[in-house]
Amino acid sequence: MFYSEIIENEICVLNSDESKHCIGVLRHRNGDIVDVFSRSGEIYTAKIINDSHKECVLNIIDAKPVYKRPEFLHVAIAPTKNSDRFEWFVEKAVEIGVEEITPLLCEHSERRTVKTDRIEKIIVSAMKQSLNLNFPKINQAVEFKDFIGIRIEKTKCIAYCEEKTISFAETISSGNPTLAMIGPEGDFSKHEVEMAISKEFIPVSLGRNRLRTETAGTVSCAIFQSVTGRL
Repeated sequence: MFYSEIIENEICVLNSDESKHCIGVLRHRNGDIVDVFSRSGEIYTAKIINDSHKECVLNIIDAKPVYKRPEFLHVAIAPTKNSDRFEWFVEKAVEIGVEEITPLLCEHSERRTVKTDRIEKIIVSAMKQSLNLNFPKINQAVEFKDFIGIRIEKTKCIAYCEEKTISFAETISSGNPTLAMIGPEGDFSKHEVEMAISKEFIPVSLGRNRLRTETAGTVSCAIFQSVTGRL
C-alpha cells in the first residue's frame, strides 16, 4: 500500500519517499499492480508505468472509496514538552482511529509549536501500518480560549484530574460527533475548566490513574472506539 498526493487524469505519482520504498526497497517494476491511497478517501488499483526511484508514476486501473465510519472523534490535545511524545500520540491515535486532531495551547503549555509536515508523515506511516485509510484532519495550533468558543460537536468533553467527573465512556453516544480535550503536563488551569464548563463542556475522567498527556489522548481514542464498537 502506497500513498499519493498527486492524482489526476487516471495517473498517480508517488513522492520521493514512497517511490524509494516502492521501487528501491520492495523492488516493484513497470507493469506491477499495487494499491495506492490518497487524502481524498479512495483506494486505487494502479499499474506502474515509470519505475523511477525518485518519482514513480502509475496508471489507475480501478478506484473505490474508503469506508467512512459514522462515528466521529475529535481530540484537542496540548503539545507535549518533548515533541517525540506528541508524535507518539498522533501515531497511536491514527492506528486506533481518530477523525480530527487539534494542538491546543493552554495556560500551562510548555510547547507552543507543532511541525505539521513531520506530523503528516507520521500519519501516513500509521495509516499504512494499521490499514486505517481515513486521513484525519490536522488543524493548526489554537489558543484554548479561542477554541472552546467555536466548537459545534454534539458531545464536548474536557478531561480534568481535579474535578468530580463522570467517565468519558458515559458521555459517548453512537452517531454523535464527540470532542475530547486533553490538557498539558500541568493539566488545565482551574480558570480554563470553568471557561470550558460555561461553554457546555462536560468534565470527564479517563480512569483512576493520572496519565501523561500523550497517554490520556491515546486512551480517549481507545475508549471511544470500544464504546462505539470500532475495536
